[in-house]
Order: sequence, then structure tokens, then C-alpha cells
Amino acid sequence: MADMRAVVWDGPGTPMTVEEVPTPSPGPGEALVRIAATGVCHTDLHVLKGEVAFPAPGVLGHEISGHVEELGEGVDTLGVGDRVVGAFIMPCGTCRQCQDGRDDMCETFFAENRLRGNLLDGTSRLTRADGSRLSMYSMAGLAEHAVVPVSALARLPESLPLKESAVLGCAAFTAYGALARAGTDLAGRSVAVVAVGGVGSSIVQLARHLAADPIVAVDVDDAKLEAARGLGATVTVNSTTSDAREAVLEATGGDGAEIVLEVLGRPETVELAFSLLREGGRLVVVGIAAGAATAAIPITAMVRRGITITGSFGARTRRDLPEVVRLAAEGAFDVRRAVTRRFSLEEAPEAYALLDAGRIQGRSIVVP
Repeated sequence: MADMRAVVWDGPGTPMTVEEVPTPSPGPGEALVRIAATGVCHTDLHVLKGEVAFPAPGVLGHEISGHVEELGEGVDTLGVGDRVVGAFIMPCGTCRQCQDGRDDMCETFFAENRLRGNLLDGTSRLTRADGSRLSMYSMAGLAEHAVVPVSALARLPESLPLKESAVLGCAAFTAYGALARAGTDLAGRSVAVVAVGGVGSSIVQLARHLAADPIVAVDVDDAKLEAARGLGATVTVNSTTSDAREAVLEATGGDGAEIVLEVLGRPETVELAFSLLREGGRLVVVGIAAGAATAAIPITAMVRRGITITGSFGARTRRDLPEVVRLAAEGAFDVRRAVTRRFSLEEAPEAYALLDAGRIQGRSIVVP
């Protein structure tokens, strides 16, 4: 197959550039997807800035939509031409965690992809034009084509727009997983979301669909808060100009929130999120932090008030990605409203610079 264009990253501190590279071929259990769009996510940004270790050079981009163009050996669950979305967690299906249904903890995915930039068989599908290896961050979606294990793909119904639905594979998928970690029926329960960017605003949408009330959105950007209100937040708080804890107490009759979700991964936002909880409440930490960042949690308050703190990384792909697609199809998550800007492959560096500056509401996508 002819070459394709891909956005190649040579390591922290270097600019991303668009290069012509050989189009990859799918191996057993894999599909070659012609990319319609790839979401621009903060986790990629952590890699670009060297805040999360990943072997360069490589191609980033981990939430995609597109059409199946070729199938590897042994694949009978998809057909050429199918519309699909891909989740960033690509489970092997055979490790101990996958056998326990914990796709989000897949040992092979983390060992091979996140540490080494490989697919599940321990090799990358990508090289530069000179034959030198390129790492793959998830499926390496910032390109015209990507090879994806079929375990990470779900069919997309015709009723959903192809390009905008790319954000189902991380923003909506991660939001769904985070609310599942709340461990309870959300109907009538108070929820606070700290940081309402791409994932946080997705949590607001899904929490509204699940009848949570009130839903308090906390951020430092008035435009993001206004967008969150349009997506279902009943109370919005700019934590730079208002006391977030006082606002949550007022919204909840003096109790605090039953569920608080933190979506930025900074020590100060985790600590703020903890302070918003009621007795017996649960904090779900979703944001990936830079390096070895830690947050100070008051131990006695946690113990005496019976607080639960849990992490949530994505969701359980094989079970949850089809459910996320189904929820989007029934209107629980509006991908058209979630996507606020579009960029070309050549504009991908600009997209990440704007994300870093906090100037992207919701989610932006890169369209080859």
C-alpha cells in the first residue's frame, strides 16, 4: 500500500512534524482503520512535554474513528468498510486482569504499549521512510491510517457522525468508566466535577443523563463553565473567584457532594476535590498527573468521615465501549456538542499548544 502521512514526535522539546511513512499492515486479531478523526487529549500532552515517560520517536493519538480498510488473520467480528471507533485501552483478552474482566488493567497493554510503544505482540507496526522504528501510543491515531487490535474497536451506527464520534474512545469512554467507579445509582445524588475540559464535560453530560442532581462544575475558565452549564451542570463555580467548598455546600443543603470526580491530575485540584465531599462520600480521581506528583489528603478527616478514594483509568473496553456508543446513539452524550474545533494533521502542533494553554473547550479533533 502507498505511504501515508503521520504526525511524528521526536521527544520532549522537539516540534511534531508531518512525515510520509509506510502505511502499516494489520497482524492477527487486528484491523487497519482509515482514520476519519483523532481526538486531542491531555494525556498526549503529558507525553509531548515529557511528564509521562514514553519512548520517542513515535506517533501519538489514542481516540479515533474511521472505516475498516483491511483485516488481519482470524478476525470475523468486523467487516471491511465498517464504521468504527477505537478506545485507547486495547486489551489483550488473555492476561489475568482481562480474564477477570478488568480490561482497564490489562497487563499486556501497559507493559507493551505504554512502556515500550508496541502493539500487544511486542512489536510496532510503524516505521519511518528510512525503515527506523516508530513507537505507537495506543493505536497511533495522528495519521491517515492506524492498526488497531479488534478488541479495542466497536461498530458505530449510521445515526452518529463519523468524525465527531472519535471522542467516544477516550473522552466519553473515560467519563463512563469514572461514573461507573462511583459505585452507585446516581439518580438524585449530588455530583461535583473538578475541571470541565474534554473528559470533565463528558462526565457532566453522562451524569445529567443518569439523573444526578445537583451537578456542580468547578473550573478556572468561565467559558468552559458556561459550556458545562449547557451540557447539564446545575451549578458552576470559578474556583479563582469563588469559594468552591462554600458553593458546593450551598448547592447540597450544607452536606457536601456525595460523588466528586477530579479530572485534571494536579495536587491542588485533587486536594480541592477532597474538600468538597460529604461524610461517607467518594472521590474518583481521573486526571493523570505529571511525573510523580502527590496530593496531601487529611488522614483523620478521611478516616473519621468514612471517605472512599478510588482511581479510574478509562473503562473496560470490550464491555464498556459498545455501551458508550449505545448511550451516544440514544442521546446521553452529544458528540457534536462535545467537539468544538477541528484541525488538520499539519495543524496538530497548534491544537496541542492551545490545549496546553487551556484554550480548548470540550474536545478538539484532528482530521486527516
